[in-house]
Amino acid sequence: MNYAELFKQHKVVKDLSLLQLLVYFATWFSNVAIYTMLVKFGSSELAIATVTAMHFLPAVFIAVLSGAIIDRFNIKKLMYILLFVELSMTLMFLTIDKASEIWMLMIFIFIRMSASSMFFSTEMSLLSKLLSGQALQRANEIHSIIWSLTYALGMALSAVVVNAYGIKVAFIIDAMLFVIALLLLTKIHFELKANEYHHKIKKLIIDGFIYIKNHKLILRLIILHASVGLTSFDTLVTLLAKNEYKYVIAVPLAIGISNAIRAVGLMIGPFILAKFTNKNSLYYLLILQGITIIFWGLVQENFYLALFAQFTIGLFTTTLWSFTYALLQENCDKEYIGRVVSYNDMFFMISCAGTTFLIGILANYISLGMITIILGVGFILFAIYYKGLLKWI
Repeated sequence: MNYAELFKQHKVVKDLSLLQLLVYFATWFSNVAIYTMLVKFGSSELAIATVTAMHFLPAVFIAVLSGAIIDRFNIKKLMYILLFVELSMTLMFLTIDKASEIWMLMIFIFIRMSASSMFFSTEMSLLSKLLSGQALQRANEIHSIIWSLTYALGMALSAVVVNAYGIKVAFIIDAMLFVIALLLLTKIHFELKANEYHHKIKKLIIDGFIYIKNHKLILRLIILHASVGLTSFDTLVTLLAKNEYKYVIAVPLAIGISNAIRAVGLMIGPFILAKFTNKNSLYYLLILQGITIIFWGLVQENFYLALFAQFTIGLFTTTLWSFTYALLQENCDKEYIGRVVSYNDMFFMISCAGTTFLIGILANYISLGMITIILGVGFILFAIYYKGLLKWI
């Protein structure tokens, strides 16, 4: 099944993909403005890392509750509420004017990303309930391609807007995008079987943990998927722009272009690798991902060579993300999918936040290139981990 056939057979996937395109673009569009604001305020490496971590930590703290909510309540109504929260917090970004208000920015980001994280888990749960087999795998690939496309366009266009018109204009445009997303959601229709259980939230949470405890493969696949969190490079890119690339190009443009180039690789990767990706080749893809990151660590002081290296990194990342996610979905019982997806996102975001803090802390002691090489070695270790896991899949 190719992507055109998937859209033809499942119109709801086409509609949801359009919604994803808009919502994810809005999510990434304000990031360059946020990081540029931090550099403008003269923030330290740890402060930048902490604000970056606020994009990941919400999924860690709300995962247990969000999974039960997703499995228990009406999905479409939940999606409306979550988009409205994202819109509200984006508008609150406009109130930040000085370095002493960074703590408020962290709170607003935390709330917005809590809603964003639950929205993501809701969509992934919805796809798992509507699709199966190859259709689900292709839907995951489309989802990750859209994520990559919006990451590239969001970062690149935001860099241009911030550089030309300022930070506040970027936040206003971002808020308008969420308004359009809310209107678009009203046009999307899907039907799900009514939940056959109406347990209290507490019981659903406990049952979810018991399910994972009794299904060791699920936990092992969650850990495998978390490996992709080692590619959380936002802090690394921001520090490189602040310390190295500002002599070559304006900071907003350095951040935007660097992230956009990697995102182009993220978008192209699945088209090249999809037909070669299977349970056996995944081992080699993990190794290749590690090698490309190590290569970036060796050349990142050169802005232009670093752009090429980031592109090669992106080629493998999307495929690793979508295929490991599909492995988890296919091995999970539908009744527990909302909770398992949320717990998976929790582990993934712990990996992202841990990587972010690691970069922020180590940046005071060793070079950014050495930090990057360490992350690349991490993928090679995960390849060895997967080799031992393969016999259970």
